[in-house]
Amino acid sequence: MRYSTISFVCCLLLMGPFVKAQNNVWDSLNKRRLTINQNHLYVLGSWAAANIVQGSISATNTTGSTRYLHQMNAYWNTVNLAIAGLGIWALKMQLKQKITPADLLQEQKTVEKLLLLNSGLDIAYIMTGLYMKEKGLRLQNDRNIGFGNSLVIQGSFLLVLDLVQYFAHQKNGKAIYDQAKKLQWGVGANGLGLTYRL
Repeated sequence: MRYSTISFVCCLLLMGPFVKAQNNVWDSLNKRRLTINQNHLYVLGSWAAANIVQGSISATNTTGSTRYLHQMNAYWNTVNLAIAGLGIWALKMQLKQKITPADLLQEQKTVEKLLLLNSGLDIAYIMTGLYMKEKGLRLQNDRNIGFGNSLVIQGSFLLVLDLVQYFAHQKNGKAIYDQAKKLQWGVGANGLGLTYRL
């Protein structure tokens, strides 16, 4: 009995650095995931702020469809700025939390699906903008032309931004999935256990 207790304690002491190293790997992968999101939100927030300032100024100095384009840019990016601000706040909260490998895998799958959904919405914005512009040209309606042009510009920017973020997440996701493949649940003589393949 005493021998097995000593063996168990020695085993735990020897495994300590290994377990810590594995936790560091998962923490590093999670931090990378959050950094990708943070960079995306900073770019979105900067784009939004620039469009609000430029759109507000230019809407008062231009006429016709150009005036409506700048108006819509300012309106649209007010929402984008709010999304970026709330997202950055939420990320700061997530940075303080520990995450398990299972949670990280789930978060990774969710963000990839969400970015693909967003890319589909971005394409819908572009198509709606093209439709509004065409209708505006046909009916000689400056508002539709300007709003349509704005939707094409904003949708195109968001599509590029979402795809860049998607591919960055996919690269990080590959590292997460490769790390997860090394973890295996199994049943042994002492019960259920988790093993890590080197």
